[in-house]
Parts: sequence; C-alpha cells; structure tokens
Amino acid sequence: MVKAKKFNIQGEMIGEVELPLSVFDVDVNSPKVLLHEVITMYLGNQRQGTVQKKNRAMTQGSTRKLFKQKGTGNARVGTRRSPIRVGGGRAFPMFPKDWYRPIPRSKKRMALKVALTDRAREGRIFVIENLKFDQASTKQAKDILSKVSPERGRVLLVTDGHHLPTVRSFNNLPEVVTDRADSLNAYEVLKSSYIILSDEALKKVEEVFSK
Repeated sequence: MVKAKKFNIQGEMIGEVELPLSVFDVDVNSPKVLLHEVITMYLGNQRQGTVQKKNRAMTQGSTRKLFKQKGTGNARVGTRRSPIRVGGGRAFPMFPKDWYRPIPRSKKRMALKVALTDRAREGRIFVIENLKFDQASTKQAKDILSKVSPERGRVLLVTDGHHLPTVRSFNNLPEVVTDRADSLNAYEVLKSSYIILSDEALKKVEEVFSK
C-alpha cells in the first residue's frame, strides 16, 4: 500500500491518501531498460533536425586550381572550396534529418507507471484538496508550495484541466512546471523532484492510466 500526504488549499496537512496500486505500485526493477528506451525516444522526438552545414558543392568560390601542381615548392592544392581551406565547405556536413520515432502507447504508459512508482515510494508525491484559485495569485501559490514541498527543487504540478487562475499562479514560479493529468509522461516525472496533484487530477490519472 502506497500513501501520499494530503494538504488543503491553505497548505495544512490534513492526512494521507492511498494511491492507486495499478499506477503507483508496479515493479520498477524489470522495466528499467524500457524506461531508458522510452525516455531516449521522447527526447529524440523533441529534436527539430533543421541544422544544416555547407559541403564543398554548396560553398561559393571558383573551381579553378589555385596554382600549378609542380614547381612551386608548396603542397598540392585544389580549389578554394576545399574543406582544408578557410572558408571552404565541410568534409562531412550535417543535413536536415527527421529524428521522430513512434513510441507505442503501452510502452509510454508502463514507463510512466514506473516513474510514478519510484516517486511514490520515495515519498515525493503530494495531494492538495480543492486546488482551485478564484483569481491568479503568485503569492498564494508560493505560500502553498513552501508549506507542501519540504525542500527546494523542480516541482511538477498536475491539474485536472486548464483552470487558468491556478495554472497562471504557479507558472510564474521558475521552479514549477504544470501539466494536465491525462498528458503526463515519464520524462517530466523523473526530471521533477516532487509531484503535486490536485485530488481531481489523482482521480483522472487513475482513470486514464490504470488500464
């Protein structure tokens, strides 16, 4: 049984809540290779692949041989576009490339469960009851975060949906990243030191990822 501390909107601890075992209590030993594979593919999919360098054919300059082959005492030389000359083309240039690799949904969800299980067993997951602000208030968000999070570090705030006053309040804090419950991924969970979920977000996570 895995539990998480539960707080109210004022940041006061009101008890503990049981986390669903189907999401927060899976075997974390065997799928380590799977977790590495999914995160590597995810990071690769974030690459734009638009970088490009010029080879000798794309470089401006005459193709005339700069001086004769023999009799000058210098080394043999080709055109100004040669990669060994200043301003010449690259020998093995980089060209645009599509780095995208499709990740099977079953693998993504299993990797997410492993990451959430690791954070839950370390006691780094917290639940806040009725986490909704009437209006955006960075000060209120900072006060709650200082009471809930025991140490400084990157915090992932998970909400049920786009409740703009709440999201805007926490987005102003540099150490906080917000995301919806139905779009979580293993990379952002492992990159964060602490995970804070609203009680509605916890239900949504169980509904979406427990299957």
